[in-house]
Amino acid sequence: MPISENFQFSQASLQDAVECRRRFQLRYLLELAWPAPAAEPADAYEAHVRDGEAFHRLIHQHQLGLPVERLTAQANAEDEGRLATWWANYLAAAPADLPGQRYPEYSLSAPLAGHRLIAKYDLIAVEPGRRAVIVDWKTSQHRPSSAWLAARLQTRVYRYLLAAAGAALNGGQPLAAEQIEMIYWFAEHPDRPERLRYNRTQYEADGRYLASLIAEIAQARDDDFPLTDDVTRCRFCSYRSLCDRGVAAGDMGAEDDEATTVEETPPVDWAAGFDFEQVGEVEF
Repeated sequence: MPISENFQFSQASLQDAVECRRRFQLRYLLELAWPAPAAEPADAYEAHVRDGEAFHRLIHQHQLGLPVERLTAQANAEDEGRLATWWANYLAAAPADLPGQRYPEYSLSAPLAGHRLIAKYDLIAVEPGRRAVIVDWKTSQHRPSSAWLAARLQTRVYRYLLAAAGAALNGGQPLAAEQIEMIYWFAEHPDRPERLRYNRTQYEADGRYLASLIAEIAQARDDDFPLTDDVTRCRFCSYRSLCDRGVAAGDMGAEDDEATTVEETPPVDWAAGFDFEQVGEVEF
C-alpha cells in the first residue's frame, strides 16, 4: 500500500531509496533492525562511529560558546588520539570566513509532494540579507570527489530546504539561491574542503527532482521495492545477508567514492523523535 502521508522524508531516506529501494523499505517502512555490521573490522567501525559522534558534539559545544580549553581536554582524553587529531585540525583549519550568526544542529522542514521534507544541519551561518553558509563536518577516512558530493541527496536537500524554508534565519525574507553556499569540511583532510555554490536554476531543478522522487516512492506498492542491480552497494549494507548478497562486511579501509562509502553514523529514524519545536519550517 502507498506510504502514509505522515511519513517524513530526509536526505538519508531518499539516498537509500535512490541506491536501493529494498534497503529503503527494510529500514524506513518495515523498521527492521538487522544484526550485521556495516563494515569490518566491526570494532574499528564502531569506534569510528563513536569518535565521529563525539567530534560533532565538540563542535556543537564550541559553536555555542563553550571554552576551547575545556573542549580540548575532552578531546585529548580519547585513548586512541583520533578525536584529538580531528579536534586539532578543526581548530587550525575550520572555515574561517563564516558569517557571524551561527545556528548549530539546526533543523528545517517544508512540505513537498504531499509529504514533509526535513533536514538537520551541522551548522548554518548567516549574514542576513547577504549570504548563508551550510557547513557539514565529515570524519570519513577518504575524501570523496567533487562530482560525487555535488550529486548526493544531502547536497541537494540541504541547499534546497535552506532556500525554501530558511526565511526565519534571514529576517523573515526567503534566501535567494545565489546567497547559499554549502561547505563539506573533512577532519581527515582539513585543507581540502568542498565548497558548493547554489543558484536559481539548481534550486528549481532540485525542487522538481525531489518532488518527483518523493511522489514516486510514496505511491510504490509492496512489490515496487526491488534489490539494487549494483551489488557493489551491498558491501557496506547491514542487510546484505538478509538479501543473500553476501555475509562478510566490506573493509572500511577500502571504501571508495566510486561505489559507496561507509556510513559515518548509523541511520536516523526520521519518522520518529523529530523535535519540531526547534524546526524552522514552511507550513502546509
